[in-house]
Amino acid sequence: MSRKILVTNALPYANGDIHLGHLVGYIQADIWVRFQRMRGNTVHYVCADDTHGTPVMLRAEKEGITPEQLIDRVHGEHLRDFTEFGVAFDHYHSTHSTENRAYAEDFYAKLKAADFIDTRAIEQYYDPVKNMFLPDRFIKGECPKCGAADQYGDNCEVCGAAYAPTELKNPYSAVSGAKPELRSSEHYFFRLSDERSVAFLREWTRGTNAAGQRRLQAEAANKMKEWLGEEGENKLSDWDISRDAPYFGFEIPGAPGKYFYVWLDAPIGYLASFRHYAEKRGDVAVDDYTDATRAAAAATEMVHFIGKDILYFHALFWPAMLQFAGYRTPTQLCVNGFLTVDGAKMSKSRGTFITARSYVEQKLDPEWLRYYFASKSNGTMEDVDLSLDDLIAKVNSDLVGKYVNIASRCAGFIAKRFGGKLGASDPRATGEFETAYEAAIIARAYEERDYGRALREIMRLADLANQYVNDHKPWELAKQEGGEEHLHTVCSTALTLFRDLTLYLKPVLPALAAKVEDFLAIEALTWNAGWHPLPAGHTIRDYRHLMTRVERKQIDALLEANRESLAPAESAKTAAPHSQQRHAEKQQHAAQSSETASAHISIDDFAKVDLRIARIVDAQHVEGADKLIRLQLDIGETDEAGNPKPRQVFAGIKSAYDPAALVGRLTVMVANLAPRKMKFGLSEGMVLAASDPDGQTGGLYILSPDAGAEPGMRVK
Repeated sequence: MSRKILVTNALPYANGDIHLGHLVGYIQADIWVRFQRMRGNTVHYVCADDTHGTPVMLRAEKEGITPEQLIDRVHGEHLRDFTEFGVAFDHYHSTHSTENRAYAEDFYAKLKAADFIDTRAIEQYYDPVKNMFLPDRFIKGECPKCGAADQYGDNCEVCGAAYAPTELKNPYSAVSGAKPELRSSEHYFFRLSDERSVAFLREWTRGTNAAGQRRLQAEAANKMKEWLGEEGENKLSDWDISRDAPYFGFEIPGAPGKYFYVWLDAPIGYLASFRHYAEKRGDVAVDDYTDATRAAAAATEMVHFIGKDILYFHALFWPAMLQFAGYRTPTQLCVNGFLTVDGAKMSKSRGTFITARSYVEQKLDPEWLRYYFASKSNGTMEDVDLSLDDLIAKVNSDLVGKYVNIASRCAGFIAKRFGGKLGASDPRATGEFETAYEAAIIARAYEERDYGRALREIMRLADLANQYVNDHKPWELAKQEGGEEHLHTVCSTALTLFRDLTLYLKPVLPALAAKVEDFLAIEALTWNAGWHPLPAGHTIRDYRHLMTRVERKQIDALLEANRESLAPAESAKTAAPHSQQRHAEKQQHAAQSSETASAHISIDDFAKVDLRIARIVDAQHVEGADKLIRLQLDIGETDEAGNPKPRQVFAGIKSAYDPAALVGRLTVMVANLAPRKMKFGLSEGMVLAASDPDGQTGGLYILSPDAGAEPGMRVK
């Protein structure tokens, strides 16, 4: 029975370029969609730009254009980048749309009627010049720990200290430069902590869908258990869903000057994009996919592909909003990990923070990257590492040396000796390729998004095909008198095997598959067409080279094109605008701090620092903090009853780590640092991390001891 599936991707924010890290999740989703369609299933694949919020508003103001003009331009750039990498959405919309406003207001009204909306006053920094409340990232000042200038309102990028914005020395607004003031404002909250919500989420996050599949991957479900707490426990906090004017977004009905927070209307954008697409088509019943009360909804699916950094929003806020507003909840969340390059976080200084546009402009084949990302994807939340040398080796070996090589070795003989007409195929050679068993193995891997397993099996078959060619040596048959018939059979058989490999690779390499379909003069390959060799007498077209090898010099040129200097020339510094001068001053301060840190100290000075091995027993995002993760660290301490007594530490490592990936790891903490009262709670120590001098361009890495170390051990 054909499936009916609505597939969405996380919405990229309309304030930046698409880079290779983004593309991991989009390519994984596109492969799955193409596979489902090849199986005969109906799939609607939609996405949109996430357009609202303070950063978009301020960037547009800086460029001297309206937010609408900015998001229109970025929309075109994003869609261009996705298209160039073969990510083929049926519809690519915007959250700044009439459909999204209507859905957001409908959600709000229904949640309010169900008593899931609350109001309360909160205290925030306010810019008296710009007349706006400031998120933490827009408050800067001197670090209260090391004195570094131009630090954000929650974390120092020079010494790594975490703090509340109110602790900054000489704070100023990053927007206007003015000294901020603390002011109170009424905010609207979604009552995520409501017992109805908690009970629903406990069941939903650990349950299965109608097809018996888990809604969440095992790692994600485990993380939900930590965030929700044990039975009878309620660890959830209510969610602030409003922002004060000025703000680029949708005004809350009946609340002048209050706007829906961008994260409320962003996931709603999935439904808005789908509705706009359906109305343009005119033959898709949106409610069959979105209305929980419709019987038809049981026969449809809604599958979200997201990155693990937004798991909290999609596995807690979003399903709870859907449930209590009367909409259907997602059938499945497919969560991907982050991208590292050569084992490290993407870095502008090393040129590994690579934009999609620069990759294309450097004339690299996007399907090289699609194949490599697929080969490293296993259907889990594990991070994907882009090893550039491995990319070169894998593409050149698998795609050029194994797959394309089959056609390039045999097509010429068919054209020159047999007028482009195929002969009969050898049934013994095609038998292993054309069995339901082989197809089922690969199909199951694609279905489970374990693309690496699928490609390993396909390359095993490619080895068999090449072995067949090597065993029969068509280049020698062409020289033998009376070898024509055998030559015809061998080359025709090889091209049938090549056709079958193309079928299996088509979800990953759609552009290359289209070239092969044209070369072989065949209909578009589908999974359910039935197995048969290319028929004798079938005429193929002239062979043209299908794929080139990757050269190291191409990769080096790509890195150079994306590399940013960390040492601007003095003349450039004096001519730079104020913000760039502050950035250069910050780098200079970081360098001075590095020199100071290298000065000699005595053993007595070092002995004053109590360094302990710590196990991270819990890690959570800190709502309202751009850079902080709340850690619970076991350093072997116990309470009076002998129970473990972990310490709470706020660490400014959110940009580098997903909290879910930290739980269970060992690290090193400063155990005798004086506790500090912060906006979010008491911080009882500091974890140690390494970074480059400016703390961001080269990565951020918490320290980890070797296996065998135990919590509480002293580091000497």
